[in-house]
Amino acid sequence: MTDSLDRLHTAVLAARTADPARSKTARLLRSGRSKMAKKLAEEAVEVVIDAMNGQNDAVVRESADLLYHLVVLWVSAGIDPKEVWAEMARREQLFGIAEKLPKESPKAPSKDLGDASRRKVVALETRRPKRH
Repeated sequence: MTDSLDRLHTAVLAARTADPARSKTARLLRSGRSKMAKKLAEEAVEVVIDAMNGQNDAVVRESADLLYHLVVLWVSAGIDPKEVWAEMARREQLFGIAEKLPKESPKAPSKDLGDASRRKVVALETRRPKRH
């Protein structure tokens, strides 16, 4: 799978210099990060709706669209897929491949997290509504 995403990343990088009149990817890259993020969110919602409706073929198609828009956003942000693979490897070492990074309290971030990850956790926790 990473081979496909790495190839997609390379193709999206090349599209940065393509003619926007001929390349949807070039147009999307020039549309701004807000538009790219919106498209990514739309695809994610479509995956969710199709999954809830039990439409597996549509989930497959929309998942491919979701990955495309994610890679476009990575290119816009200057993120190389190798950075994501490294983070996944780090998490696998800490928690196992089939586990998600645990949420931390803003008062006691994990020592296993880097500074940037601690700041993200704190930011997420402070935005999350309190549950009573």
